[in-house]
Amino acid sequence: MRGNPVGRLRGRVSLRGRVSLRGRLLAISLALLVAALLGGSALVVTLLQRDLVGQLDDRLRTAATVTSRFTGLAEVAGDRTPQVRRSVERRLTGDVHVAYLDPAGRALRVVRPAAGSDPVLPGLDAAAVAERDGRAFEVPARDGGAAWRAIALPLDGPDGRSAGGGSVVVAGSLAQVDATIRQLGTRVLVIDSLVLVLLGTAGWFAVGVGLRPLRRIETTAAAIADGDLSSRVPGLAGSRTELGRLAGVLNGMLDQIEESDALRAASAERMRRFLADAGHELRTPLFGIKGFTELYRMGGMPERADADAAMGRIEREAGRLIRLVEDLLLLARLDEPGSAADLPLRLTPMDLRTLAADALHDVRALDPGRPVTLTGPGGGPPGGAPVLGDEAKLRQVTSNLVGNAVAHTPAGTPVRIGVGTHGGTAVLELHDDGPGMSADQAARAFDRFYRADAARGRTGDGGAGLGLAIVRSLVTAHHGRVELRTAPGGGATFRVLLPPHEPTDDRA
Repeated sequence: MRGNPVGRLRGRVSLRGRVSLRGRLLAISLALLVAALLGGSALVVTLLQRDLVGQLDDRLRTAATVTSRFTGLAEVAGDRTPQVRRSVERRLTGDVHVAYLDPAGRALRVVRPAAGSDPVLPGLDAAAVAERDGRAFEVPARDGGAAWRAIALPLDGPDGRSAGGGSVVVAGSLAQVDATIRQLGTRVLVIDSLVLVLLGTAGWFAVGVGLRPLRRIETTAAAIADGDLSSRVPGLAGSRTELGRLAGVLNGMLDQIEESDALRAASAERMRRFLADAGHELRTPLFGIKGFTELYRMGGMPERADADAAMGRIEREAGRLIRLVEDLLLLARLDEPGSAADLPLRLTPMDLRTLAADALHDVRALDPGRPVTLTGPGGGPPGGAPVLGDEAKLRQVTSNLVGNAVAHTPAGTPVRIGVGTHGGTAVLELHDDGPGMSADQAARAFDRFYRADAARGRTGDGGAGLGLAIVRSLVTAHHGRVELRTAPGGGATFRVLLPPHEPTDDRA
């Protein structure tokens, strides 16, 4: 039955998870080193063994050539035997076996028997010897010991031809070669083991030093996980190295995370303030409506006039609620992504001078005793300011600016309305000579529900603090911007800057 492959995969992953990166790197390095050492050592031993066998074959061939020159089998079997032995011994060392064979391959005389076990020679008649042509061949030992290398040559006559068809076989034992190879192999294994131990120990510390930057990254990540988003990975290496690039990427990611977290925290704080302010603004008219209804239910309005007055107050509070809810809905729509495209703006060519003139009449209607003038941007005569905009939405902008100036400055404070173009931009501005605002107050002037009542001399019940926020959102939807220039005691100037519109001549 086959095992579960998912279980085997989990086992491998679990095992890999239990071994540290340092251990895995060291294990891989040592495995490669072991393979290299074993492969190199095996190659060296194999080459040495081949060289030793080749040297033995050369000596055997020399001895076989000398012994084959003793002519005639009868001569070989006679008094020349000691001379043959001495000739062989001068050229060979170790265990050597020399035998003369008749043409049928039978051993005629063994001139130098083997000291140990004899070699087991194959059938070496005259034809077999001629076929081998003086090439060395390997034969086993009689008792299963070390193998032998042997060379068979035909006997040479006086004229260089084969003498009587006999042959000579010279064999040398491979015992000495095998002993040398075993000794070399043992030494190589000992040296390789020492090298592995030394390199493994050195590699353990070297890998530890190499992974030290990763531990610093781990420390930084742990600090970030604990909430310290200001932590950064220090410069670990050059920017062109892997660790340098990793540190750069991580720091860039951390910058984005910190920025996103700050934006999220700021957004959450704005939402908290918004909900609190919206709840406060909604509660005031609702409490008024609830109070009048309870008073009516309890019979506190016996006269028709009292009931009419209460209904009038309820109507005003309901209208205030409706305006507040509509403002909140408008701001919510303007806050959506792509609000400039999603907001149903009816864009048509228009001139801001029309809005400036209407704003002048609005100021006079709200405060007849307030001096108001119409000029160009910053003074001078007013000029044309053609734009492509939604007249209803831009009229809401001017109405909010006028209402803000009238509500937050003392009665009779002069107001100047400027219109024209400046620097290639259409400008509509409203300046008052009121008490002005400090830098902190000006920075928050466009925040929702913000009202600098004490500094601006707010009169009446005022609004909910959404007017300037709506102004900025509507102007932004028209791809423009709003500027505020103010100082304590120096009044305030709100400037609406919009992209100009160049009318085209459609006539042919």
